[in-house]
Amino acid sequence: MGFKCGILGLSNVGKSTLFNALTATAAAQASNYPFSTIEPNVGEVMVPDPRLDVLAKLAKSARIKPTRLTFVDIAGLVSGASKGEGLGNQFLAHIREVDAIAHVVRCFVDPNVAHVAGAIDPIADIETIETELMLADLDSLERRVDGLAKKAKGSDKDATEAKETLDLVSRALVLLRDGKPARLVERKPEEEKAFRMLGLLTSLPVLYVCNIDEASAATGNDLSRKVEARAKQEGAACVVISAKIEAEIALLPAHERAEYLNAIGLREPGLHRLIRAGYALLNLITYFTAGPKETAAWTITRGTKAPQAAAVIHSDFERGFIRAETIAYEDYAALGGEAGARDAGKLRLEGKDYVVADGDVMHFRFAT
Repeated sequence: MGFKCGILGLSNVGKSTLFNALTATAAAQASNYPFSTIEPNVGEVMVPDPRLDVLAKLAKSARIKPTRLTFVDIAGLVSGASKGEGLGNQFLAHIREVDAIAHVVRCFVDPNVAHVAGAIDPIADIETIETELMLADLDSLERRVDGLAKKAKGSDKDATEAKETLDLVSRALVLLRDGKPARLVERKPEEEKAFRMLGLLTSLPVLYVCNIDEASAATGNDLSRKVEARAKQEGAACVVISAKIEAEIALLPAHERAEYLNAIGLREPGLHRLIRAGYALLNLITYFTAGPKETAAWTITRGTKAPQAAAVIHSDFERGFIRAETIAYEDYAALGGEAGARDAGKLRLEGKDYVVADGDVMHFRFAT
């Protein structure tokens, strides 16, 4: 599995159209009125990686198994959602289940598509969503303070954990009350797990998706440039996409897509750019396994050591880890596969402390 990305935004910004295009389905109802999406739609897409085809050909693999990305189309929010306006908190709960937020922002003008605020202003839209998420986090944390304070008065292990959690909660509350997202909380590596357990909406990494008009798909427009500037200021990711174009691409046969993209001045579908931006945002990389039966891609966090990377395939691989036979993708491809890389001395035996690199082709030795 790659990662789980929640598609979020105000009503009528093109979220469901984008979801349908990215997942090449009609699972999400795309309508010109608020709340056309009530239950979250979930779709999986294969993560495109040209290295897979190269490896499979060299390994003479019977099949290819790409890693997959899950998109969750979450209903459009409105101002006051944290207090139950629109469809309210039932949608906010869905956001807590994702790894990152793809915040779709309307950067196109179309008199035939209503805007919930009556005017096209992407920065105001962003601030509306961010405010609702911060208010929901603020309410969530304030409800916990008294209970944690009582637990923290003890002297056992639970009291120690309560004190540590209360400290994190207090730091987050300072930011939220100042109108800043919880992701800005300064924390030590050992606090990261406890911080994630708080389930704060504004702690999630954000990828802004500027939904623009078809004519501006290759260049962006003044509205999308405002969002790009905002994203740079925040240290967030930003991708410019025309949901209409992506929907048209999804309907084309695979062999016609490249020709269509060239005709409108694009090198690749927006999905590819969205996935790359998401991987960079979450600090994810891909390693491979290759053999006669199958060539497969596996997604891990950058910095993962070999035994933990092996666990992505099967937990037994981590428990009984002995070593990892490792070849860099560039060497595997240039030297004609595993045999050529081994003969050239490019196959390495790596132990438990080896940090897996993007593109590594690995074979794990283990004993159970």
